[in-house]
Amino acid sequence: MAISAFFVLNADAQTRGKGNSGPVTPVRVGSVTLNLGAGVASDYKDDYYRSPLGLKAAVEWGLWHAGPGTITLGAETGASFSNNGYYDDYRSSTVVIAMRSAWHYGWKVRGLDTYGGLSAGLGFHHYGYYHNDRYNYNEVIPVLGAFIGASYFVAPRFGFNAELGYDITIAQMGIIFKLK
Repeated sequence: MAISAFFVLNADAQTRGKGNSGPVTPVRVGSVTLNLGAGVASDYKDDYYRSPLGLKAAVEWGLWHAGPGTITLGAETGASFSNNGYYDDYRSSTVVIAMRSAWHYGWKVRGLDTYGGLSAGLGFHHYGYYHNDRYNYNEVIPVLGAFIGASYFVAPRFGFNAELGYDITIAQMGIIFKLK
C-alpha cells in the first residue's frame, strides 16, 4: 500500500511539476529539515521480543553540494522498546543520541527527496524482568547506523517520510517539516 501511494504521489508530482520553474529538490544547501517517525525498532542487544516499537526524531542541515545532490549533517534521537521475553514482565529499551549525515537527491521530481546516510552515537540500554525477584540492568553502548529514505513534500514545508536500514528503527514512516 505504501509503495502504491508513493507511485501515485510521484506521478502527481511529475504532472504538477511540468512547466514550473525553480528548484525541484526540497533539500538544498541552506535547508533545515525535521523528521518525526515511528516504526519497527532496531534490536541493539538481541533481547527484543514481541512488539518492538521505535520512535525517532532527526534534524538535518544542508551544508555542501556533492555532485547532483546535497550533503547534510545533523542529529537524531529516539528510542526502541520491547516487552515480554525470557521471563515474566520482561522489558527492554534503548534510548539513542547520535549524529547523522546523508546525501540527498531529488530526481527532478518536484517535492521528492531521496537519501542515504550513516549515523553514530550512544545508546542507553536498559532491560529488566521479574523472576523470583526484580532484576534491572543498564549499560551504555555504541550505536552505528546506515539508512536509506525518501520524503515527499505535499506542501512547501510539510511532507511524508519513510526510512529503511539499521538505525534507531529498521523501517519507519512519519512526517517531515522543512524549517528553512
